[in-house]
Amino acid sequence: MFTKILIANRGEIACRVIKTARRMGVKTVAVYSDADAGAMHVAMADEAYHIGGAAAAESYLCYDKIIEVCKQSGAQAVHPGYGFLSENAAFCRALAENDITFIGPPVGAIEAMGSKSEAKKIMEKADVPLVPGYHGDEQSIEFMKNEADKMGYPVILKAAAGGGGKGMRIVWKAEEIEDAYEAAKREAIKGFGDDHMLVEKYLTKPRHVEIQVFADQHDNVVYLFERDCSVQRRHQKVFEEAPAPLMQNDLRARMGKAACNAARAIGYEGAGTVEFLLDEDGSFYFMEMNTRLQVEHPVTEMITGEDLVEWQLRVAAGQTLPQKQDDLSISGHAIEVRVYAEDPDNDFLPATGTLTHLRPPQESAHVRVDTGVREGDEVSIHYDPMISKLIVWADTREGALRHLRKALNEYQVVGLTTNIEFLATLAAHPAFVNFDVDTGFIAKHENDLFPKREHITDDALALACLDVFITRDEEAQAQADWSGDPFSPWHSTSGFRMNDDNHHELYFVEGDDIITVTCHYRDEGYVMELPGGDVLVRGERDDNGDLAADLGGRRMKATVVRHGDNLEILVHGRAHALKLFDPLAAAEGQDEVSGSLTSPMPGKVVSVLVEKDQEVKEGDSLMILEAMKMEHTIFAPMDGVVADIFFNAGDQLEEGVELLKLQGE
Repeated sequence: MFTKILIANRGEIACRVIKTARRMGVKTVAVYSDADAGAMHVAMADEAYHIGGAAAAESYLCYDKIIEVCKQSGAQAVHPGYGFLSENAAFCRALAENDITFIGPPVGAIEAMGSKSEAKKIMEKADVPLVPGYHGDEQSIEFMKNEADKMGYPVILKAAAGGGGKGMRIVWKAEEIEDAYEAAKREAIKGFGDDHMLVEKYLTKPRHVEIQVFADQHDNVVYLFERDCSVQRRHQKVFEEAPAPLMQNDLRARMGKAACNAARAIGYEGAGTVEFLLDEDGSFYFMEMNTRLQVEHPVTEMITGEDLVEWQLRVAAGQTLPQKQDDLSISGHAIEVRVYAEDPDNDFLPATGTLTHLRPPQESAHVRVDTGVREGDEVSIHYDPMISKLIVWADTREGALRHLRKALNEYQVVGLTTNIEFLATLAAHPAFVNFDVDTGFIAKHENDLFPKREHITDDALALACLDVFITRDEEAQAQADWSGDPFSPWHSTSGFRMNDDNHHELYFVEGDDIITVTCHYRDEGYVMELPGGDVLVRGERDDNGDLAADLGGRRMKATVVRHGDNLEILVHGRAHALKLFDPLAAAEGQDEVSGSLTSPMPGKVVSVLVEKDQEVKEGDSLMILEAMKMEHTIFAPMDGVVADIFFNAGDQLEEGVELLKLQGE
C-alpha cells in the first residue's frame, strides 16, 4: 500500500478522498490555486502546494505542475477525483513516465472510452446493446442532418468527448438542427477541446440507470449494483438513488453482466460506471462509460457497506478486489441530492457569493454530508458551484425519503441562492414518491416544481420583527453595560410614550413591496398587526443564536441571519429575504431600467450578435454568454433598436451587470 498520495482535485471530492486515506494511514498531499488558498481540502491534507492561478487552466489542469509536486513531496500515486484530469490519458501517460501510479484505469481504457463514438464501436463488438445512431467521422451538417432525418426526430446531438450535459442538444424537428449543431460544437470545443459530434435517436421516456463496476489487475471484475439517475436538469443529475426502484433481479443481473463485459472489453482496472438508458419495455442501451469514480458513488457505498475509495487505493496498489460478486449484497435504500449554489427559477444558472451562514443537517447513520466548503467560504465563478452532496439511507425507499425531506428542511444556507427548496419540493412530489419517473421528469412537472413565489408568510414577518426587537434589546444592554449607568431610563427599549399606546412601526422591503408591521409593546411580549390578523409574539435567542419563539401559542424555532439591513428568515424549511427599511432615510429617485438587459449569471461574453443602431425583433439572439462551460443566449424582449452595447466578446461579467440597451419602437 502507498504511504503518501497526491489528490489532483479540489472541493468535496478531495475532502472525501482524504477521509479514507487518513483512516487507512496513508498521508495526503493537496494542491491548490490562488482561489483555494484557504479551502477546506487544503486544511485537511497533511501537506498542500500552490500550483497556479484561479482558473483551472492555470492550476488544476496543469499536470506538469502536479507531477513536480509529486516529486517534491514524495507522493507515490495520484488520485484524480472526478472532473479535471480524471479521464485525461496524456496525464495518465505522463505519470507512468515518471514512475508515479495513477489511481484509476490504464491509459488504453481511458482512450477507448474517451470518445463516445469509438466507445460505441467497442461495445457493439462486446455485444453490449446500443441506441440507434451515427458515431462516425463524417461531420458535415448536411450529413448529420441526413442521418437525423433517417432516424426520425427527436434526436440528440452529443460531443464525442463530452460529459455532464456539455456539448449536448436535443433536436425536436429538422429545422432546429443547424443552430443546435453549431451551439453544441462551440460548447464541446470550449469544454473538451474537441468538437467531434455524434447523433442518436432520442428516447422520449427513458430512465437513466448506471452500473458501478470494479476491476483489478488479476482479471477480476464485479458490479456493485445499480443507481437510478433519471431526475436531471440540462442532462446533469439532480437525484441519484440505489438500488434503482422497480428493478427486477433478472434485469439487474443482465445489466450487471453487460457492464462487466464492457469493462473486460477494454482491459479495465479500478472504479468505473457503465451508463445505460432503460426503456419502458425493459430494454436497455449503452450510453457511455465513465472511467473514474462518480459524484454519486456514496449511494452505492451506503447500500453495500463498502468504501469505494479504499477499493481504488487497494486495486491501484496491485491488490485483489476486497469482495467477490457472490459476497456483495444490497442493504436498504439510499438517495443522494446535490446541493448547489444555483437558481432553479432562472434555468438553474449558477450563483456565486460568500456562504455567510452555513448549517448542514446533523450527520447520523441515516444522514451523510460530503462537502468541501465551510461557513465564510466563497463560491466563485471558477469552479463547479456544488456546496455539498446530501446522502440519506434507510431500510426502505419510503424511509429514505422521510430522512431526505427532514434533512433538507434543516439545511441552512445564506449568502447566495441555492436549490434546497427545489430539492425539497421535488422530494415531496407525489409522482416522485410513487416513482413515476423518467429523464423528462422536471420538464413534465414544471408547474408543480416551480410554483409562483408567494409573498412572505405571517410567521416569517413575525419572526423578523421579533429578531429586530431582540437585537435592539441586546444592543441597548451592551450600551448600558458600557455606560456605567445600566439602570438609566435612557437605555430602555420598552417603547413607552406619554399619552399614547407604546408601539413601534417596522418597515420591510420584499421585492417591490414595502410591508408595514405595527408592534404594540406588552409585558408578555408584542402584539403584532400582521396581514392575517393580530398575534401575540414572544421569544428569546438560544445558545446557538436561533429564535425560540411563541406565535399566538404556537412554539417554533427559527434562524434569522442579519447582514446590514438585510434579514434572511429560515423557518419551516424555507428562506425568506427581507430588508429593514427606514422611510425617512430612503433616498429619492428612480433607476432607469426600461429597455436594459442584464447578465443572469457571472461569466464571459462568447459573442455579440448585433451592432449598435441595429433593428431587432422580439426573440432575436443578441449575445451568447458562457459560465462553467455552459452557454446561455440573451434574447431581445421586444422589438426595437440597439441603443448601446457595453461588452465585447471575451469580456468577463459579474451577475446583474447591464449588457446592452434597447430603445423600443
